[in-house]
Amino acid sequence: MKPLAAVLCSLCLIAGSAAAGETATIEGANAMSKPEDIRTVAPALEQYAREVVLGNLWKRPGLARRDRSIVTIAALIARNQTVELPYYLALALDNGVTAAEISEIITHLAFYTGWANAMDAIPAARDVFASRGIGADQLPPASGPQLPLDEVAETQRATRVFEQFGRITPSLVQYTTDVLFRDLWLRPGLAPRDRSLVTVSALIATGQVAQITYHLNRAMDNGLTSEEAGEVLGHLAFYAGWPNAFSAAPVVKDVIEKRPR
Repeated sequence: MKPLAAVLCSLCLIAGSAAAGETATIEGANAMSKPEDIRTVAPALEQYAREVVLGNLWKRPGLARRDRSIVTIAALIARNQTVELPYYLALALDNGVTAAEISEIITHLAFYTGWANAMDAIPAARDVFASRGIGADQLPPASGPQLPLDEVAETQRATRVFEQFGRITPSLVQYTTDVLFRDLWLRPGLAPRDRSLVTVSALIATGQVAQITYHLNRAMDNGLTSEEAGEVLGHLAFYAGWPNAFSAAPVVKDVIEKRPR
């Protein structure tokens, strides 16, 4: 049976636009299962999708629809669930995520969820971009001016990592400094808050709880609120499963409670 996200995608293609005022449709969307087909197999699942996810989750005020799109895309790419990507990429564009930002999200996730997962997202994004008439002129360049670097904070981070792992894996330490934090994180095509949101969402979606503390603190330094962090967990329960959400919940709680008020 398809994962819940695929079912939601199917239902959204039929009812989501009318219910939420969106116009996210792409070529090939009609190949998805219709609500009546889902009901012949799992009527309760169709009802949950329609009433809870479409009727409630995406309408909750604690996290903007644009942010929910970013969280969902990050989770699907992180989990290599490309069947759902075309619909949710189109919906993200309707919700205000730009093509340039989607391009940066995919690139960012190559580092945080693996090269193959990012590459597997390319065909879906390519087709959605083509269906919207989005060309190379709307995408961020491969290189160019960067955001300013917090030299003090980055030096502290790099020193700490080098002291811990420099002798064991110098290549990992070097690439982390040179490529991730002195290049990728400084690309201006995705705001630091959104880049952090993508990272935290991917970590939760893949059960990588050990990395959440650092990146959630960074996200909140970049402007993510505690309410929004809590909503990310609730949203990802549907798109990454309850076990992943609850495994991350104690870590998120600890970070929020230890933040200065």
